[in-house]
Amino acid sequence: MSQDLPITLTELRTVGLSELHKRWGWILALGIFLVALGTVALGASVFTSLVTMVFIGWLMIGGGIVQAIHSFTVKNWSGFFIDLLAGILYVVVGFLIVAHPAQTGIALTLLIAMFLIFGGIFRITVSLMHQFPNWGWVLLNGVISLILGILIWRQWPVSGLWVIGMFVGIDMMFNGWSLIMLGLVAKDIPKSGEVPETPEAA
Repeated sequence: MSQDLPITLTELRTVGLSELHKRWGWILALGIFLVALGTVALGASVFTSLVTMVFIGWLMIGGGIVQAIHSFTVKNWSGFFIDLLAGILYVVVGFLIVAHPAQTGIALTLLIAMFLIFGGIFRITVSLMHQFPNWGWVLLNGVISLILGILIWRQWPVSGLWVIGMFVGIDMMFNGWSLIMLGLVAKDIPKSGEVPETPEAA
């Protein structure tokens, strides 16, 4: 047996930090790219919404085709028709989304608004009724969700043309900034993350 095993948790952590340090430039560059892309997506939220819906539609078409093909590989299975019909449904819905991305985006935006409104009301009610530790943050989250849902709902169906693109842009920007911060921290890992050596036992 190898004398190098087992690898300690400290050694494993050091190897992981070293790998992060080696690639900090790529992480930083990816973060900057995502922030820039997110900014463009926010500036062209209508276009981003349409592209996102078309992308989702093609994903559903691809998934439906794969599922339909898979169903024929298990034709003797009792769930063959359910598997086949599910695949066909995915394909049909996917084509409808691709053919009508704006209408689909509007319908999805209404669902998002309802989810935010009811989710906000639920968080507000639970936090006020139970007042568990840090309940104020849950209350704030609920209030923000409720206000955001109402704003989207009040501007619907026009909001359906830009809300999804806005969410995609914001998500890209947050992911990008998190990668930028990670890259900057990873750059200094050998200094701040160095694990001091312990003297060997006599």
